[in-house]
Amino acid sequence: MQNLTKQIVIALILGIAVGIVMNLFFPDLWFNRVDTYVFTPLGDIFLRLIQMMVVPIVFVSIVLGTAGLGDPKKLGRIGGKTIGFFLLSTTVALTIAMSLALLFKPGEPGILDTVDIEEGYQAEETPSVVDTLVNIIPTNPIDAMVNGEMLQIIFFSIFIGFALAVLSKKTDKIYHLFEQAFDLVMYLIKIIMYMAPLGAFALIASAVGGTGFDAIKSMFAYFLVVLLALVVHAVVTYGSVIKFMAKKSPIWFIKNFAQAISVAFGTASSSATLPVSMTTAQKRLGVRESVSGFVQPVGATINMDGTAIMQGVATVFIAQVYAESLSLTEMLTVVLIAVLASIGTAGVPGVGLIMLAMVLDQVGLPVEAIGLILGVDRLLDMTRTAVNITGDAACALYINETEPDLDGEDEKPSVSSNA
Repeated sequence: MQNLTKQIVIALILGIAVGIVMNLFFPDLWFNRVDTYVFTPLGDIFLRLIQMMVVPIVFVSIVLGTAGLGDPKKLGRIGGKTIGFFLLSTTVALTIAMSLALLFKPGEPGILDTVDIEEGYQAEETPSVVDTLVNIIPTNPIDAMVNGEMLQIIFFSIFIGFALAVLSKKTDKIYHLFEQAFDLVMYLIKIIMYMAPLGAFALIASAVGGTGFDAIKSMFAYFLVVLLALVVHAVVTYGSVIKFMAKKSPIWFIKNFAQAISVAFGTASSSATLPVSMTTAQKRLGVRESVSGFVQPVGATINMDGTAIMQGVATVFIAQVYAESLSLTEMLTVVLIAVLASIGTAGVPGVGLIMLAMVLDQVGLPVEAIGLILGVDRLLDMTRTAVNITGDAACALYINETEPDLDGEDEKPSVSSNA
């Protein structure tokens, strides 16, 4: 994955360079031909591959995530506190992200010539809050999958996952079938992500070639807002949890958890970092194995605050680029979809883009606009993964300190929290 990161960064630089050269020296005839027959087709192929995997990954991963969380042996006081913590944390993350995006306006109208991105685009009218809530329940789940109705798919997936959890051994073969389907979907996504450098090059070269330095300026503004939102969430939200709920020093926490954070930054995968983050939490933060063994794997499944921040900023950014104002209903829809989707979002690189495609589609914004942020997404992916696993550990520390008699264990001697 580190080689893939380097390839995407190189593709980003080459795409920007080629786009600028085309924009400055071959703005009309040559750029239009190359864009029509090379850049646009390559970019569209990559985007279509991403869109192809939206329904399969949402359906399979949320079924598995819910089935695991619904285990009657696990769903007790610790389960309720853990799930509640992560869902509330994700909601706070989205609120921070969308607020900063609305405040700083990284996609301020006029920065990009949106006609060059998708000619004749018009936003669709979004249904009311009441209609949105009622329509969450599908009358035909298969039809919902065909039409990409994500809220309905998520509801149906949670419904099946809950049933699998309750029926337990009676449906273990079906559960294993979903596990195999998950492995298959992850393998396909891994293949698709190997095309990411080529897709990044084509999409960025097309965007920069059509708009010049304005595209770079816009992408850089988006990058800074996402980065700011990630830092604010990590420092304010998680820092408050550690300080006031776990009664520990945030500085002590960072010092002792730094190794896991660095691994997460390098791999851009919550799942790949899980063994390191659990070992670090247990040995350096003093979290009991029973708490760490439940909270952190659950967090790797449902705590995607960093990804939610990216989705929130990206949605507002793209709406601003297209000079479309998001209504309160649309913003609530983004929050609702992102929070529900976080239940089953896989902790692997690249999945955030697939989730973003789902969110954009639900609020009537063009999926093609992902090309505007694709070039810097890989760099942000590493940072938001570090934020995700930090949130997992903060929750584990909070549960550890507030549930001293869980499972009848004697409380371990508290690790010194002096900074």
